[in-house]
Amino acid sequence: MTINAQQDEYVADFEFLENWEQRYEYIIDVGAKLPPMEETYKTPDNIIKGCQSTVWLHGELKDDRVYFAADSNTQIIKGVVAMFVFVFSGHTPKEILDADIYFVEKIGLQKFLSGNRSNGLVAMLKQIKLYALAFQAKTLQQ
Repeated sequence: MTINAQQDEYVADFEFLENWEQRYEYIIDVGAKLPPMEETYKTPDNIIKGCQSTVWLHGELKDDRVYFAADSNTQIIKGVVAMFVFVFSGHTPKEILDADIYFVEKIGLQKFLSGNRSNGLVAMLKQIKLYALAFQAKTLQQ
């Protein structure tokens, strides 16, 4: 599935949810689908700075595609980071770097998270892009 197709799926799903209680439940359900993160990746280096909750994000390059593993100590933020993982995992660094990330705005996620948690969204996205940039540089050196 392309980055845009996954984003469009989230946008379409949110259109059918009537209120933010249902949307929070949906986000928590997405987080429950996130594969467990290996404990070896839960290191201080993998903690996303700028998040109110503790969020771990680990990226790997396999066969020229980036794969992410993530976890959080809160259910709602685990769901949010899971959405990012499902949008970006399995794509090339270039696809990630070139992507227009519109689903967060279209579903209104930033409006309904506290200021600090909203800042965490930006920090998560920035870290994902930094992984992609580093992996792109690595592949260009080879």
